[in-house]
Amino acid sequence: MSRFGEQQLYINGNYVAARSGKTFETINPANGEVLATVHAAGREDVDRAVDAAKKGQKEWAAKTPVERSRILRRAVDILRERNDELAELETLDTGKAFSETSSVDIVTGADVLEYYAGLTTTLEGQQIPLRDSSFVYTRREPLGVVAGIGAWNYPIQIALWKSAPALAAGNAMIFKPSEVTPLTALKLAEIYTEAGLPDGVFNVLPGIGAETGQLLTEHSGIAKISFTGGVASGKKVMANAAGSTLKQVTMELGGKSPLVIFDDADLNLAADIAMMANFYSSGPGLHQRNTRIYPPLRLRQSLSKKLLNA
Repeated sequence: MSRFGEQQLYINGNYVAARSGKTFETINPANGEVLATVHAAGREDVDRAVDAAKKGQKEWAAKTPVERSRILRRAVDILRERNDELAELETLDTGKAFSETSSVDIVTGADVLEYYAGLTTTLEGQQIPLRDSSFVYTRREPLGVVAGIGAWNYPIQIALWKSAPALAAGNAMIFKPSEVTPLTALKLAEIYTEAGLPDGVFNVLPGIGAETGQLLTEHSGIAKISFTGGVASGKKVMANAAGSTLKQVTMELGGKSPLVIFDDADLNLAADIAMMANFYSSGPGLHQRNTRIYPPLRLRQSLSKKLLNA
């Protein structure tokens, strides 16, 4: 039996079995250990998550900004109290060093949630006078149900970065973690519920991107998609979103970042930066930073030696 057994979907404040009947395994990439058998969401599961989110969002949006802020701040406190516990799970699921997950992943995610919790009372519209007898005004209102699709490399951080502004503004979210690192997003759902978030406001649907992700991007009940991943997948997300309901889309896509070294550079520092950029997070990053290095021709041999000896 795997270390964490079966992991179900999180819908409407509870763990529920996937009606799709499909599962997949998540493994520890450091040693190949099967960590859990995870339920994969299908069409019927997405539909019931959207229904739950619609109901929960109405209750959530009806709360005052101060009430929403208090609940989100409670979630921040719980995240910080359980930092090491969550970091250990993140390390098992991603293969990253505990020194990174314990000092970056949960820490930066909680910081962002705290920041947006502080903005709930500042979401105001504008009143603009036209003439003596008339004016126009704007109101800031939640979109309703939004979806987040995360990447494998910073699972809980990305889940928090996507959910924090959405929840602060009064929306409900359905989050699909990467199928290779789904475990901490499920724990985040538990924490939100413990903090007092109404049922249905944050749902987690693990699944394969080509199926579960596509169902989310095409669903007429979802008003916006926030996606982190590769360029090819991002194009599909945008096409699906446009082809269904012209839903809003924001994307953080992968890329290549060249490292340019000038004649007067400190080669020791340049070598350190190049190694850190390429091998931070125990290997490739989402953007795979600095996979191309451009030194001056006269420094190329010296830099190569420093990189080989680093």
